[in-house]
Amino acid sequence: MDLLKWMRQEVQLKKMALVIVFIALFLDHMLLSVVVPILPDYLYMTDQTAIRTSENSTALTVSPPIIQSLSNTSASQGSTFGPPQQSPALSTDPTVALKSPESNCSDADSQLDKVNIKVGLLLASKSTIQLIISPFIGPLTDRIGYHIPLCAGFSIIIFAITLFAFSSSYLLLLLARSIQGVGGSCLSVAGMSMVADVYKDVEERGRAMGISFTGLALGLIAGAPFGSVMYEFVGKMAPFLVLAVIAVLGGGLHVLIFQPSQVQAKMEKGTPLLTLLKDPYILISAGAICSTTMVIATIETSLPIWMMKTMCASQWQLGTVFLPDSISYLIASNIFGYLSQKYSGRYVDLSLKA
Repeated sequence: MDLLKWMRQEVQLKKMALVIVFIALFLDHMLLSVVVPILPDYLYMTDQTAIRTSENSTALTVSPPIIQSLSNTSASQGSTFGPPQQSPALSTDPTVALKSPESNCSDADSQLDKVNIKVGLLLASKSTIQLIISPFIGPLTDRIGYHIPLCAGFSIIIFAITLFAFSSSYLLLLLARSIQGVGGSCLSVAGMSMVADVYKDVEERGRAMGISFTGLALGLIAGAPFGSVMYEFVGKMAPFLVLAVIAVLGGGLHVLIFQPSQVQAKMEKGTPLLTLLKDPYILISAGAICSTTMVIATIETSLPIWMMKTMCASQWQLGTVFLPDSISYLIASNIFGYLSQKYSGRYVDLSLKA
């Protein structure tokens, strides 16, 4: 209880708010990237298991009459047949993939091309839902405050992680990814609103925003390598269970410290969406973010499957290949955050003098 009272002190509330937003952005973007190396291999294995199950059921239905006919023929001719060899296509082992160094994985091309479409649609569903939901979360945050949407975001993300962990069908995975888009909207919009409201000073707010986006970068760095390594050596559920623990920690910390049910809602009139869309600075920023994330999204969708087709890549390699990109993002975000904070005031002074 003494620790809780200490965290609720006015001096510590700013730091606690920053920690919670850091966890929120880290969680959302780690879940965003952790599925990238898992989905292609998992969906491919699921499809292969379904194909083998269908072939096995067909073989069991057709084989007895053929075997009976062959045995009758052999008995009448006085010849003996050895036990039939099992066809590789009838293997019931779902972990046997159609990959071999001799064939350069070419025998799996058609199946992986079908998986590619599924992976692209599934990865795009989160951003699509978030694009639709985010414009409504902003005005809602102005009306009821940011604590309730932030608490709702943690709850929704926990539900999405649970679905990811226990889903075995494509439709459930698609549903989990879409639900993550709703939770991500709540966490990102309400989290940034919380930082902007708690840190009034411009320079202090800039540093806080930089730390928050460091959590975003760390999530992108850790997500893909962590997911691929855990998926190969522990299993599909393991990375999502770890993320569920982080989500419960962040949501529980927010509830204990800020008590969203007891916080008075602040009725504020926000800037209309059309007015924001007319701002050239916002349009330039949105265009730059769209261009960079489009490149990353294209690579995330195509690179793991290309590696599976041409390199016979292991499961852990599908995620670690994104490590250089993520580390570069982390370094660049801190450098340019410092530069923007250092030179923004100079540009403001020059504009005022002009």
